[in-house]
Order: sequence, then C-alpha cells, then structure tokens
Amino acid sequence: MFMSISTTGTAGSPATDLGFLLHKHPGKVQQFSTSHGEAHVFYPEAGDEACTAALLLDVDPIALVRRGRGKGRGGSPDFALAQYVNDRPYAASSLLAVALRTVFRTAMKGVCEARPGLAERPRPLRIVLPAVPANGAGEGGGVAMAGRLFEPLGWQVEASAIPLDEAFPEWGESRYVRLELSGAEVRLADALQQLYVLLPVLDGAKHYWVAPDEVEKLLAAGEGWLADHPEQALIARRYLSRRWALTRRALERLELARLAEADDREVEEIDNAVDDTAEETTDDTAEDTGRPEAKEQPGEEKKVSLAEQRRTAVLAALGEVGAARVADLGCGQGELVGALLKDARITEVLGVDVSARALSAAARKLRLERMTERQAARVKLVQGALTYTDARLKGYDAAVLSEVIEHLDLPRLPALEYAVFGAARPAAVVVTTPNAEYNVRWESLPAGHVRHADHRFEWDRAEFRAWAERVTEAYGYTVVIRPVGPEDPEVGAPTQLALFRIGTPPEPTTADATAVTTDATTTEATAAEATTTPEGGETR
Repeated sequence: MFMSISTTGTAGSPATDLGFLLHKHPGKVQQFSTSHGEAHVFYPEAGDEACTAALLLDVDPIALVRRGRGKGRGGSPDFALAQYVNDRPYAASSLLAVALRTVFRTAMKGVCEARPGLAERPRPLRIVLPAVPANGAGEGGGVAMAGRLFEPLGWQVEASAIPLDEAFPEWGESRYVRLELSGAEVRLADALQQLYVLLPVLDGAKHYWVAPDEVEKLLAAGEGWLADHPEQALIARRYLSRRWALTRRALERLELARLAEADDREVEEIDNAVDDTAEETTDDTAEDTGRPEAKEQPGEEKKVSLAEQRRTAVLAALGEVGAARVADLGCGQGELVGALLKDARITEVLGVDVSARALSAAARKLRLERMTERQAARVKLVQGALTYTDARLKGYDAAVLSEVIEHLDLPRLPALEYAVFGAARPAAVVVTTPNAEYNVRWESLPAGHVRHADHRFEWDRAEFRAWAERVTEAYGYTVVIRPVGPEDPEVGAPTQLALFRIGTPPEPTTADATAVTTDATTTEATAAEATTTPEGGETR
C-alpha cells in the first residue's frame, strides 16, 4: 500500500520544508509499527525545487485476520481463503488512513514547532495513490465518486479506472482507481485530515468495528470543511459504515456547527433547548396552573397546567383556520407535536428545532421508532434555524411559534419574521409568548427577572400588539390577539396568543382581544376604538 506527497519550492521557501511539516527527516528512512503491519517513510527526491515524501504500508495479512476476526470488512470475508488472499495489503483503505494518523499525527494537527507559522502556510501539493478501492454500492462509485468527494475541496482530481487485467481488456474495469490530487494552495494538515476521512469513504468499508467514538473522530477530522461539503451525508454514511444512528448523530452535530458559525455563536449557545441538569424553572413550576404558587387542595378539581392551556389554545386556533398540514417551529421536546398527532384532523406535522438534543428527546418522547408505518408518515423532525429561509417550511397550512420568539435576540427577530411570514408564508401562523405584565403575580420570580434563563426579552400586551401590527403591515397578514390562561383584571393573562391569517379576517368574536386587518397596500383597524367584551378581552 503506497502513497506519495510532493511539493515544489524556491530558494526562499525550499520544497524540503515538507520534512519539517511531516516531522520526518528527508535524509532518513524511518519505520513505524502499526496495529496491522509496518509503515515506512522515505523521500524519493528532496531538493529546494521539488520534494516527495512516500508512505509505504506493509500489511501483515495474518495479523489482520487475528486482530480483525469478526470485525468490519477484514473479519467477514466471502469465503475462508479471502481472510488471507485479498486487497487489504495493496489498496489504499482505512488501513492507510489509520497509518496516516499514526505516522503523521503531529502534522495532521498543523503543528510545527521547529518552524513557527510554517504549518499555517498553504503550498502546492500533489498526492498520488496508485490503487484506491472505490466501491459504489448503488451510490455512484468509481472515478465519479472520487471527483464528487475531492473536487468541492479545491483539488484538481485525476482519477482513472484500473483494468482487471491489462492483457485481457475485454474483462473490463476493476473497482480500483489510480488517484492523483493536485492543489495550488493547500495546507498540509488539511490535506491529511481530508485523506483520513475520505479514503474509507471511497472504500465504503472499514477493517475494524465502527464504535460511537467514530462520530467524534469524523467531526474532529472534518472540522473546517465537512460542514459545507455538498456530499456531507454520503461522507458521514459511508465513513460510519452505514450505521444509521451514528450517521444521524453526526449530521445533526454538523448542522449545528454550521448554524453556530453562520450566527457567529458558540454551539452550546444554540443547542440549549434541553437542560442537562433538568433544573426546574419558573416556566414549569409557578406557571403550571397559571396562578401564583397554586396548590391543589383535598377534594379540589385538578387544575390544568398553563402549558396544557397553551396547547389547547393553539389547537383551537388551528382548528379555526382548518389547518391539516402544520409546522411546529421551535418544537423543543415535541409536546405540541404529540398533541397534534392525536388530532385526527391533522394529516402532517413537521417539527423544526435548532437543537439536536431537543430533537433526539422529542423522538424518544414520541416513540417514533415504535410508530406504525402509517402513523410515522404523518410526522417528520428536522433540524434548522428559524432565522434563515428554508424551502422545507413552504406549503404548510399553518405554522406555530409557541414560546419561541422570546428566545431570540431582538436584532435577530426580523430575520425570523422574513423566514416565516415572508419566505415560508403559510396561510396561518400561531404565535404565543409570555405576558410580562403577569410576572408580578409569580411570588417566586424576583422583580425584574424573566421567566426562563434563556428568554432574551418578554413583552407586555402593548409591545406584543405593536409587534404583531408591524408584521401584518410588512407581510400582508391579519392578526387576532387572545389571552391564554386565567385573566387577572389588572395585568391580563399569563400568555398571549396571536393568530395571523392571510386575507380578510372573519368577523371578530368576543374571545378576540385584538384584530388588525392589513392588505398589500393599506392597513386599517376594524374599529376606531377598543371596547371591553363581557369576557374581559378587547376587540380592536
């Protein structure tokens, strides 16, 4: 098994700097022990203008069988003789990837203490692999896959299929390719990390059992390039030997990293929908009944929690607009998704959340893996950021933002407005958010504090109404605002709900607190003044 790395240089930046980058002296032949054989590093040429380092891996087939029995490709041969007669010693595969990590570990980290700054400089590189297995397995393997994997990373790819036997061309091509990669400006560390990941991907198999820690290895080696690779899903799937649970975890982590980078935030700041400490918050304690510090008395009828009252109000609003296909935006751990699935009128539910942990918790809570095929076809959980337009959100009858907007920084709110009301543009949007005025009724909540540690703001009724009116003016919706939970004559209800609809609104009901009508060219209130209804709400 052979691989060469070549570079060019000048008198000011000699090609022999490759020796410093690899931490291997050009004047020596060095030998390293690996778990399946011996690795040799030597330099066929070493000069100021050109330098080539070669890695030769001498695989011991006997050791491969003994160590890999029952593990991966090397331990599950088609027949007994294949344990000892196979392509493992010759074709670049996961064995070479492991050897790269063993022999060039420091180089892969981008560290060069002897020449500070040298590892950060890109340089011309040419990498040659005489024989690489490129198994398709229905995924378009061979020469085409080599291009799909390496060209998006900036490599110029020259890949040619190796015939089964040059003396008998009619036998056709083998599953092996000769691969040559050329890059004008490439960091050596990046090149080695990419090879470490993509060689097993090309092969489509590994010589060892793929354990959960392989996800961390993939993410570490793919840092800086894998999140934006167009074949990200293919790479994760084949690198992790098609272990779907691990693949899903890797893709969720990659998407989270991409979203965090786009928002210029840390991953932990975004993936915070699930509290690892399971610490109780005011939202889940004092808000349970919608009354401050409410305690159930013997013989007293069991009170309905505020969270359940919110879900009931949301379901009522969705029923009012006749929604059958609903997107729960910021679905968290899936409480509303579960309630929607129990409603026979709802034919499809899309749950979207930026937090991979929340989606995993939702999948467990909903028991997606135990659902019947018909039931599972009604629900889909996907990861996404609501501050970016997403084609997956289009075409739904209604979207729900239940206790979501207050988790965004105010400067990011216009981006969510456009993504939901402007780009996705469902026929109806239901928004719920805390009423800040009601906070004084929580005896356990210190003055001036918000109900949840992650709330970036909380609006009073006038502020929420002003925001809703601005959205209707900007995107051509109408809105009705309603209280949710027990109403206090002074501070209102603990939660406020806005039902946005496209087009002319129906006649307002006594349950409506506010109704604003907007078309594409004009905005006008349905009444000049607000009047108090018998239920204590307002109609505007």
